Amino acid sequence: MDLFKAIKKRHCYRGAFTDTSVPREDLEKIVQAGLDAPSGKNCQTTRFVVVDEPGLVGQIGQMHPDNKAVQQAKAFIVCIIDKNPEAIYEGYQFQVEDCAAAVENMLLAITALGYASVWIDGWLRVENHNETIGKLLGVPKTKTVRILLPIGVPAKEIRGPEKMAFEERAWFNQFGM
Repeated sequence: MDLFKAIKKRHCYRGAFTDTSVPREDLEKIVQAGLDAPSGKNCQTTRFVVVDEPGLVGQIGQMHPDNKAVQQAKAFIVCIIDKNPEAIYEGYQFQVEDCAAAVENMLLAITALGYASVWIDGWLRVENHNETIGKLLGVPKTKTVRILLPIGVPAKEIRGPEKMAFEERAWFNQFGM
Protein backbone atom coordinates (compact mmCIF):
# COMPACT_ATOMS: atom_id res chain seq x y z
CA MET A 1 0.00 0.00 0.00
CA ASP A 2 1.21 3.49 -0.84
CA LEU A 3 2.47 5.44 2.21
CA PHE A 4 0.02 8.31 1.82
CA LYS A 5 -2.88 5.89 1.38
CA ALA A 6 -1.84 4.08 4.57
CA ILE A 7 -1.64 7.39 6.44
CA LYS A 8 -5.10 8.39 5.21
CA LYS A 9 -6.60 4.97 5.99
CA ARG A 10 -5.01 4.47 9.42
CA HIS A 11 -7.33 4.91 12.39
CA CYS A 12 -7.90 3.37 15.80
CA TYR A 13 -9.90 0.19 15.38
CA ARG A 14 -11.74 -1.05 18.48
CA GLY A 15 -14.00 -3.54 16.72
CA ALA A 16 -14.03 -7.29 16.33
CA PHE A 17 -11.36 -9.27 14.52
CA THR A 18 -11.75 -12.30 12.28
CA ASP A 19 -10.24 -15.64 13.30
CA THR A 20 -7.36 -15.14 10.84
CA SER A 21 -3.99 -15.33 12.56
CA VAL A 22 -1.19 -12.83 12.00
CA PRO A 23 1.89 -14.60 10.59
CA ARG A 24 5.12 -14.09 12.51
CA GLU A 25 6.72 -12.81 9.30
CA ASP A 26 4.22 -9.91 9.26
CA LEU A 27 4.74 -9.24 12.98
CA GLU A 28 8.48 -9.00 12.33
CA LYS A 29 7.89 -6.49 9.51
CA ILE A 30 5.64 -4.43 11.77
CA VAL A 31 8.12 -4.36 14.64
CA GLN A 32 10.98 -3.60 12.26
CA ALA A 33 9.05 -0.49 11.20
CA GLY A 34 9.06 0.51 14.88
CA LEU A 35 12.75 -0.25 15.24
CA ASP A 36 13.43 1.93 12.19
CA ALA A 37 11.77 4.99 13.80
CA PRO A 38 13.99 7.89 14.82
CA SER A 39 14.87 8.36 18.48
CA GLY A 40 16.36 11.19 20.51
CA LYS A 41 20.14 11.21 20.06
CA ASN A 42 19.67 7.77 18.44
CA CYS A 43 19.45 6.16 21.90
CA GLN A 44 16.94 3.57 20.61
CA THR A 45 15.47 3.04 24.08
CA THR A 46 12.06 1.56 23.23
CA ARG A 47 11.89 -2.22 23.55
CA PHE A 48 9.22 -4.56 22.21
CA VAL A 49 7.72 -7.89 23.16
CA VAL A 50 5.72 -9.52 20.39
CA VAL A 51 3.01 -11.74 21.86
CA ASP A 52 1.70 -14.40 19.47
CA GLU A 53 1.42 -17.46 21.70
CA PRO A 54 -2.36 -18.10 21.92
CA GLY A 55 -2.39 -18.65 25.70
CA LEU A 56 -0.63 -15.37 26.43
CA VAL A 57 -2.73 -13.52 23.83
CA GLY A 58 -5.84 -14.84 25.55
CA GLN A 59 -4.65 -13.82 29.03
CA ILE A 60 -4.00 -10.26 27.91
CA GLY A 61 -7.24 -10.15 25.94
CA GLN A 62 -9.29 -11.03 29.02
CA MET A 63 -7.92 -8.04 30.93
CA HIS A 64 -9.85 -5.40 28.95
CA PRO A 65 -13.58 -6.22 28.99
CA ASP A 66 -14.54 -2.97 27.21
CA ASN A 67 -12.44 -3.29 24.06
CA LYS A 68 -13.22 -5.95 21.43
CA ALA A 69 -9.92 -5.36 19.65
CA VAL A 70 -8.02 -6.30 22.80
CA GLN A 71 -10.34 -9.20 23.59
CA GLN A 72 -10.13 -10.68 20.07
CA ALA A 73 -6.56 -9.76 19.08
CA LYS A 74 -4.55 -12.45 17.35
CA ALA A 75 -1.28 -10.90 18.52
CA PHE A 76 -0.01 -7.97 20.57
CA ILE A 77 2.99 -5.72 20.34
CA VAL A 78 3.97 -4.50 23.78
CA CYS A 79 6.11 -1.34 23.82
CA ILE A 80 8.39 -0.89 26.81
CA ILE A 81 10.35 2.10 28.12
CA ASP A 82 12.45 2.81 31.23
CA LYS A 83 10.55 3.79 34.39
CA ASN A 84 13.16 6.42 35.28
CA PRO A 85 14.90 7.42 32.05
CA GLU A 86 18.14 9.33 32.08
CA ALA A 87 18.36 12.81 30.62
CA ILE A 88 20.17 12.78 27.28
CA TYR A 89 20.01 16.41 26.17
CA GLU A 90 20.05 19.57 28.32
CA GLY A 91 18.34 17.75 31.19
CA TYR A 92 15.60 16.26 29.01
CA GLN A 93 14.78 12.67 28.11
CA PHE A 94 12.74 11.61 25.10
CA GLN A 95 11.59 8.04 25.71
CA VAL A 96 7.88 8.86 25.44
CA GLU A 97 8.46 10.66 22.14
CA ASP A 98 10.71 7.86 20.88
CA CYS A 99 8.09 5.27 21.79
CA ALA A 100 5.37 7.34 20.06
CA ALA A 101 7.42 7.57 16.86
CA ALA A 102 7.94 3.80 16.88
CA VAL A 103 4.25 3.15 17.55
CA GLU A 104 3.07 5.35 14.70
CA ASN A 105 5.48 3.63 12.30
CA MET A 106 4.10 0.28 13.42
CA LEU A 107 0.48 1.42 13.11
CA LEU A 108 1.18 2.51 9.52
CA ALA A 109 2.81 -0.85 8.79
CA ILE A 110 -0.19 -2.63 10.36
CA THR A 111 -2.53 -0.68 8.07
CA ALA A 112 -0.37 -1.20 4.99
CA LEU A 113 -0.38 -4.98 5.57
CA GLY A 114 -4.19 -5.08 5.84
CA TYR A 115 -4.48 -5.45 9.60
CA ALA A 116 -5.99 -3.10 12.18
CA SER A 117 -5.07 -1.97 15.68
CA VAL A 118 -5.71 0.63 18.34
CA TRP A 119 -3.14 2.54 20.38
CA ILE A 120 -3.76 1.43 24.01
CA ASP A 121 -2.10 3.77 26.51
CA GLY A 122 -4.38 5.26 29.19
CA TRP A 123 -5.96 1.93 30.15
CA LEU A 124 -2.50 0.54 30.86
CA ARG A 125 -1.90 3.18 33.51
CA VAL A 126 -5.19 2.50 35.32
CA GLU A 127 -5.32 -0.22 38.00
CA ASN A 128 -1.70 -1.21 37.22
CA HIS A 129 -2.56 -3.02 33.99
CA ASN A 130 0.92 -2.14 32.71
CA GLU A 131 2.52 -3.86 35.71
CA THR A 132 0.29 -6.92 35.35
CA ILE A 133 1.22 -7.30 31.69
CA GLY A 134 4.86 -6.57 32.49
CA LYS A 135 4.97 -9.37 35.07
CA LEU A 136 3.25 -11.76 32.67
CA LEU A 137 5.92 -11.05 30.03
CA GLY A 138 8.97 -10.93 32.33
CA VAL A 139 9.59 -7.20 31.89
CA PRO A 140 12.28 -6.01 34.35
CA LYS A 141 11.09 -3.82 37.24
CA THR A 142 13.21 -0.94 35.91
CA LYS A 143 11.01 -0.78 32.79
CA THR A 144 7.32 -0.20 32.15
CA VAL A 145 4.80 -1.24 29.54
CA ARG A 146 3.85 2.06 27.89
CA ILE A 147 1.81 1.07 24.79
CA LEU A 148 -0.13 -2.04 23.83
CA LEU A 149 -1.06 -2.71 20.20
CA PRO A 150 -3.66 -5.45 19.62
CA ILE A 151 -3.44 -6.73 16.04
CA GLY A 152 -5.81 -8.65 13.81
CA VAL A 153 -7.79 -8.67 10.59
CA PRO A 154 -10.79 -6.37 11.07
CA ALA A 155 -14.13 -8.18 10.93
CA LYS A 156 -15.62 -5.30 8.97
CA GLU A 157 -14.40 -2.21 7.18
CA ILE A 158 -14.84 0.85 9.34
CA ARG A 159 -13.81 4.27 8.17
CA GLY A 160 -11.89 6.50 10.50
CA PRO A 161 -13.29 9.82 11.66
CA GLU A 162 -13.38 12.82 9.34
CA LYS A 163 -10.39 15.11 9.74
CA MET A 164 -10.48 18.89 9.82
CA ALA A 165 -9.43 20.70 6.66
CA PHE A 166 -5.79 21.71 6.16
CA GLU A 167 -6.70 25.39 6.55
CA GLU A 168 -8.24 24.76 9.97
CA ARG A 169 -5.09 23.26 11.47
CA ALA A 170 -2.09 24.28 9.38
CA TRP A 171 -0.76 27.55 8.02
CA PHE A 172 2.30 28.85 6.26
CA ASN A 173 4.60 31.29 8.03
CA GLN A 174 2.29 32.40 10.85
CA PHE A 175 -0.26 30.75 13.12
CA GLY A 176 -3.84 31.27 12.01
CA MET A 177 -3.03 33.17 8.83
